[in-house]
Amino acid sequence: MTIADAAAVPVPPTITPKLASQHTLTPGQVASMFNVNPKTVARWASSGLLGSIRTPGGHRRFREADVVELLNRRVN
Repeated sequence: MTIADAAAVPVPPTITPKLASQHTLTPGQVASMFNVNPKTVARWASSGLLGSIRTPGGHRRFREADVVELLNRRVN
């Protein structure tokens, strides 16, 4: 691979809340992003720290945009 070839390789976009607004994540997926237990993620949702959506079966789902926003708040 030459330098010209490397320049032609597209760089993946940074995930922003706007870009991630249409995806949902399970408590387990969110927990792995924060390196915590899924029950901790459920407590965050119950306390209002992280918004959640309930599926028709009663399971929690989290908007990826909300998770990215929380990640950014915890990093900064």
